[in-house]
Amino acid sequence: MARDSIFGERIVWQGRCRATSVPFAQKATALMAAVISAVTLCYAVVAQSLDVPVGGMVAFSAWCATLALGAWRVPLWWRSEVEYLVTERHVIWRRGRIRRSIEIEQISYALVRWSPRDPVVGDLVLVRAVPTGALWRTLSLTLHDVEAPDRLWALVRGVEPSAPLGSSERPLAQRLDPGERVLWSGAPLASPWTPRRAATAAAGAVLAVVFVVSFLRQVHRLARVLRLHALTPTSAVCFVGGASLGLLLLLAVACLVAYAALLRPLRLARRTRYFVTDKRVLIRRGDEELSLDRSRIVYVIDAPSKRLHDVFLVLDGPQARALAPSGAFGEEASGSLRPVFASIDDADTVSQILRREQAENRAA
Repeated sequence: MARDSIFGERIVWQGRCRATSVPFAQKATALMAAVISAVTLCYAVVAQSLDVPVGGMVAFSAWCATLALGAWRVPLWWRSEVEYLVTERHVIWRRGRIRRSIEIEQISYALVRWSPRDPVVGDLVLVRAVPTGALWRTLSLTLHDVEAPDRLWALVRGVEPSAPLGSSERPLAQRLDPGERVLWSGAPLASPWTPRRAATAAAGAVLAVVFVVSFLRQVHRLARVLRLHALTPTSAVCFVGGASLGLLLLLAVACLVAYAALLRPLRLARRTRYFVTDKRVLIRRGDEELSLDRSRIVYVIDAPSKRLHDVFLVLDGPQARALAPSGAFGEEASGSLRPVFASIDDADTVSQILRREQAENRAA
């Protein structure tokens, strides 16, 4: 069996991206840059017909086009050369001479993000609990576009992968470890408004107002310019097309922000399910899954919220010398799935189950 050249450990698994994909942020960046490039080029054509210097506008349009092409193609090129290794004690990300690694014993929990296009491909994110407060930071290693990421996570944990693993089309409760039993299951009963969500909704409302005002002004200006018959047919088409593309981009951004604040949290809440087994804590939210070994939990905090409860699982990582609160101490939640049971009504049962094991671990 081959061994890793750095750690000298036996390699138990080796693979690459099965299908390279472009992250959503890069896709959005590429689309926005392409639209801005097209709008600038349209206005450059109009300015050229009016004998206005357009060198700067053409250069800016070319720069935006280059940015769009780079945001679309660079991630594909970068991931095509990435290689993943799992040894006896480490998970390694490698591209040429660049290496990143994480010790298996220091992994606090894992996230599986399934691809919406292929049910057997997804990202495996390995997260380590780190200190909070002034030393807070994120330590994670992501294996992009691997085949059967849940099966790979079982291999990393040293568990024999069960037959149902390897497809997001199977329910999470059917993809447990051999002999693993579900002790409790629940789902969020509400989608609370956090400060982050309220700020996003406010930004969406502001963008919507800006779109309406801009639309009315652009229509008035377009009508005035076209009535003057000062532009050639080609310039007039470019003028109208550039203004329309700009307004459409503003409308798309406003709709996307409003969706992120109003509809997406509701859809995710309906697609979220919590499980506590005799070995792990499992959370399924849409195409994301969280797997957490119960031995990593050091505190369970029950935070009442109106008539419902938020149960925070506080983690302690090896050599971290501090606790990862996962939102338990009031820091703002990010968009990533975290080890938190949000908006449940049966907090007593799940808290007792998890605290019972903590008491047994302290006694041992």
